[in-house]
Amino acid sequence: MTRHYNFCAGPAALPTTVLERARDELLDYHGSGVSVMEMSHRGEAFVSIAERAEADLRELLAIPDNYRVLFTQGGASLQFAALPYNLLGAGGRANFLHTGIWGKKAISEARHLFGDVHVAASSEENGHSAVPRQEDIVLSEDAAYLHYTANETIGGLEFDYIPEAIRPDGTPVPLVCDMSSTILSGPLDVSRFGVIYAGAQKNIGPAGLVMVIVRDDLLDQARDDMPTLFSYKALSEAGSMVNTPATYSWYLAGLVFNWLKGGIGGLTAMDAINSRKAARLYAAIDDSALYANPITLRNRSRMNVPFVLADPRLDSLFLEEAEAAGLLNLKGHRSVGGMRASLYNAVPEAAVAALIDFMADFEKRRG
Repeated sequence: MTRHYNFCAGPAALPTTVLERARDELLDYHGSGVSVMEMSHRGEAFVSIAERAEADLRELLAIPDNYRVLFTQGGASLQFAALPYNLLGAGGRANFLHTGIWGKKAISEARHLFGDVHVAASSEENGHSAVPRQEDIVLSEDAAYLHYTANETIGGLEFDYIPEAIRPDGTPVPLVCDMSSTILSGPLDVSRFGVIYAGAQKNIGPAGLVMVIVRDDLLDQARDDMPTLFSYKALSEAGSMVNTPATYSWYLAGLVFNWLKGGIGGLTAMDAINSRKAARLYAAIDDSALYANPITLRNRSRMNVPFVLADPRLDSLFLEEAEAAGLLNLKGHRSVGGMRASLYNAVPEAAVAALIDFMADFEKRRG
């Protein structure tokens, strides 16, 4: 069997050692005689899996005791609706930073459900090539919270700082962040946030799971008309098992957390690896006459590196030859075109080296 290098934006690459362990445990989990996929989510074996996964995640991110960790479903996009339901019960407006397609989707969903929202700052004027500065962020007087997307996977635009969420009168409000593509890519000060959420299919595990980290004091801020399965409080009280959870995705996420702790050496080590990968690829792009990246240097994403060819007529040939070389899923999102290399945690440095070598060879032959 040949494993190719997978640069997919999601569902994304998983660590080979994690997949091998899952393979070995697939039919008979630790002598139980059944697969994790077959066991009761309320049984002792799976409860132990779930508890170990949460404990490892808490250790990796140094999550304070006054935060709940929820393993729920629906992907990050469901949280575009769940968040306002959970946080607007005391009134006020949802405030947003708009830096790309995913931020726009979050804004649209909140507006669709609850009408008026406030865009506190936007990068639309610069074509989403640089995030707004802190001094450009102006919350509404009635802001209930401030939401932003840490990294726009499609545009390759990443925040280089954690915004301050403060109303004009100086009152702080909860900061909410979609970290679907950056969670676990390096150390994080969870205490700066009211809510963090992340779809699993990039740095956590396979699709089918979404992780929510929510501060305790926000569990009682929900609207009365909220669907039960949206409720952070209900999920917290039920150990994320209001209904049957995505058990196998949860199990695999736990294996990834264990890999980060033992196989990598924690998030500081992962941070250094990710910085090296991104720096090498951006250097190759910048030193080239064929390839280009449009993002301001300080906001270039480490996880998603979009680039275009000087002659777009070469795009199809580039993708065809890359796939033949075992470099998969480099086609850019349909809304922006070009190329995109996603460098999530499980993408090894060898994959980036192979991509850079291919790009240099392609430019020599076709540029």
